[in-house]
Amino acid sequence: MNMIRKLLIIDDDIALCRSIELQLKLQNIETEVTNTAEAGLAILQEYVPDLVLLDVNLPDADGLSVLQKIRDINSSIPVVIITARQDMGITITAMKSGAFDYIRKPFDIDDVLLVIGKARRVNNASASMSNCGSLEEDISSREIIGSHSSIIEVLKQIGMFAGSNVSVLIRGESGTGKELVARAIHEAASPQKPFVAVNCSAIVSTLLESELFGHEKGSFTGADKQKIGKLELAGDGTIFFDEIGDMALDLQAKLLRVLQEREFERVGGTKTVRFKARVLFATHRDLQAMVADKAFREDLLYRITVSEIVIPPLRDRRSDITVLVNYFISKLGIQLHKNVDGIEEAAMRRLELYDWPGNVRELENILTRAIALSRTHTIGVDDIKLPLGGISDDVNDDIMPLSIVEKDYIAKALLFTNWNITKTAKLLEISPTTLRKKINDYGIADKLKKKQLKSS
Repeated sequence: MNMIRKLLIIDDDIALCRSIELQLKLQNIETEVTNTAEAGLAILQEYVPDLVLLDVNLPDADGLSVLQKIRDINSSIPVVIITARQDMGITITAMKSGAFDYIRKPFDIDDVLLVIGKARRVNNASASMSNCGSLEEDISSREIIGSHSSIIEVLKQIGMFAGSNVSVLIRGESGTGKELVARAIHEAASPQKPFVAVNCSAIVSTLLESELFGHEKGSFTGADKQKIGKLELAGDGTIFFDEIGDMALDLQAKLLRVLQEREFERVGGTKTVRFKARVLFATHRDLQAMVADKAFREDLLYRITVSEIVIPPLRDRRSDITVLVNYFISKLGIQLHKNVDGIEEAAMRRLELYDWPGNVRELENILTRAIALSRTHTIGVDDIKLPLGGISDDVNDDIMPLSIVEKDYIAKALLFTNWNITKTAKLLEISPTTLRKKINDYGIADKLKKKQLKSS
């Protein structure tokens, strides 16, 4: 597929469809628009598009079920899912079920052109690589929170990798949620099967071999009975090696043999045990540098880096801090039996200015302490105890991150025009589509509603 000449949009947002249709016409792309699943599938039988934009929430059907029907009709047509909802399950399921890409509303013509450009660079085979069968209603109870583009990309990769048995290396700093990603891959692929985690840095090296392979009775002093190792316990599920960079070199060699031969023997035994599990790895280390320092086997590195997912540090996706804070307040309030339902703007700003070397885990720990010690329904600045030096000395109290300034200014402009999107966009000299996207990304509507409720 070298060119995108024909595009089909299945979406009940008539204004959005018309806007995209007119702008694509300027790009010499023929566009068909339909507002229901039934009409879209009917058109698809005769009109063979080069790309489909498919809304998740249609008046007559669930968009994910329509995705499956489109793939049944013609699996070579790339389908891009579009939705206004932030939902980890939808993203993963869509990508696992063969979606080509995923765009969140509100979006503009640049987002569409970006995905069209991506489609031009692939062939039909890669566009249909994730045809993995039935959909799952509930992907995971462990939500990966965030709407930043880098997190959406992680969710897409989870969905794609879940459809195959390929090994995956998950890279990221401590506290970014590497095990969360590993569990999401497992639950998207085989939720009913075992998930076995091995923390390579938490188990003494001399005991790790027995933990992995198991041992026979009498194989060493203290081995008074047979033990089944984690490789065997994983069965045909998933085994996750957390902090693989901390594994001793001699064990790396033995693990490499298991990955190559797909079999092993218990310590002190002679019986061969088949190894059937999917293998996932995670590390915060630079494994390439460790190879250069002779601290990690090069052949094992090649084996485990077949596919990679890189989780961004929290400081590189600061726009997600507000979303994460609200999520943790709700979650931790229930867990700690505390009636805390909000956070002061000054306290939120303090969190947004911090660099979070411990990432999401550190944020959760800070909020756990704040909620546990809070004496009111709202977390204040005094409740946020951050390490000394955590906030840059170069940041003056009068200087705020651009995202905060933009969010507040848009909110003021909306109130000034009484929420007239067209007038507000004209005042701000941006398009209405861009304005809607910023309102959604910043959660401005929810913020203003809360203020109105408090003042009433």
